[in-house]
Amino acid sequence: MSDERSQPEFILFFDGVCGLCNTSVDWLLARDHAHRLAFAPLQGETAARLLPQTDRENLDTVIVWDRGNLYRRSEAVFRAVQLLGPGWNLLIAILNFIPTPIRDIVYRAVAANRYPVFGKRDTCRLPTKEERTFFLD
Repeated sequence: MSDERSQPEFILFFDGVCGLCNTSVDWLLARDHAHRLAFAPLQGETAARLLPQTDRENLDTVIVWDRGNLYRRSEAVFRAVQLLGPGWNLLIAILNFIPTPIRDIVYRAVAANRYPVFGKRDTCRLPTKEERTFFLD
């Protein structure tokens, strides 16, 4: 991602004002030592350019852009964790035994309660100077 003109291969789109989403982004940033993931708020220009309108309007859904393929909800979370490296593959393999519809029921329940439990910001997350390389608008 050193060349800002190039399209990152992997982008995690998240609700920029959600406390849980921002905590999750911080968690991924701390573990993405290869810097494979870029991050962009669903409310931003990159999302407007790359995602269908229905995805941008549904702030309850995290989305991973994987070289043009879109993963939503629990599949997006799994894909993002897989990108952290091979050390996380065993956890993902174990969790993949849970059928996607069941995982997504849990995902939707957490997403529906994320503001009351984890808070909501007035504005989208502003990356620190050190993080700016990994964030898209």
